[in-house]
Amino acid sequence: MNLISSKLPKIQFITHSDSRYTTAESALLALSCGIRWIQFRLKHASLEEARPEAVRIQELCRSYKALFVIDDHVELARDLKADGVHLGKTDMPIAEARKILGPDYLVGGTANTWEDMLRIKAEGGDYIGLGPYRFTTTKENLSPVLGIEGYRSLMEKARQNQLDLPVYAIGGLQPQDCKALMECGVHGIAISSAILQAEDPQAKTKEFAQQVLYY
Repeated sequence: MNLISSKLPKIQFITHSDSRYTTAESALLALSCGIRWIQFRLKHASLEEARPEAVRIQELCRSYKALFVIDDHVELARDLKADGVHLGKTDMPIAEARKILGPDYLVGGTANTWEDMLRIKAEGGDYIGLGPYRFTTTKENLSPVLGIEGYRSLMEKARQNQLDLPVYAIGGLQPQDCKALMECGVHGIAISSAILQAEDPQAKTKEFAQQVLYY
């Protein structure tokens, strides 16, 4: 499926599990709250462990007509005909993933620096997950926190150098952060624990959407 990057949804949900929700339940929760882009992330899982969960979540995404991308496991994304993959800084290089998947899959990459952003563009990535905005326990081996000034600086460089990939802010985001981030020029946000830990996930998602979809 050829997806135009600029038309990507503005909110991506990254699956997670905690004392209340399994990984699949987290995806269902996000979908039921109106989010239409799910990144299946199950770090430290083998391919055999990840596959049944991926199949389950892909079925949920299809029933909600939502995008489904898989973190890290490029071959699994190809085998399941997912919509794409997301690759961290220590995962398979984007250029290699593009050779395996071809032009019709979304390939996103994680960035923390300007050099990371340039690399993702040069290797044929479709979007950038830029962060972290603040400290988060969801991700291990966290890169240096950017804060709002970091985003302003990097997005200004992107404008000056005509780096036109959609950029998603990620890392401990709350609804009140989104206005300033969107004004920096990010395309959207990626969220996880903010929804899972909310007393009212529907209301929290609506708060995010009100801040993000305005732009």
